[in-house]
Amino acid sequence: MLKKLVEVLVRNLVDAPDAVVVTEVETPRSVTLEVRVAEGDMGKVIGRQGRVAKAIRTVVKAAAVKDGRRVSVEFLP
Repeated sequence: MLKKLVEVLVRNLVDAPDAVVVTEVETPRSVTLEVRVAEGDMGKVIGRQGRVAKAIRTVVKAAAVKDGRRVSVEFLP
């Protein structure tokens, strides 16, 4: 569910939505979502001073409260 949420959020921000890849890495207590976008779209996902990335992380963490697990979102080139 969280993976799909991140995909929807990021795809609506970028110019090349087909290049968005979200990988889910699970451990017993946490989940890491690795987001990869086209090289030219990285700035749009990060935002000025990281504001967009922080907002995405905040939304995902709020949605993860139901699962009772820790979630982190990493943006990779």
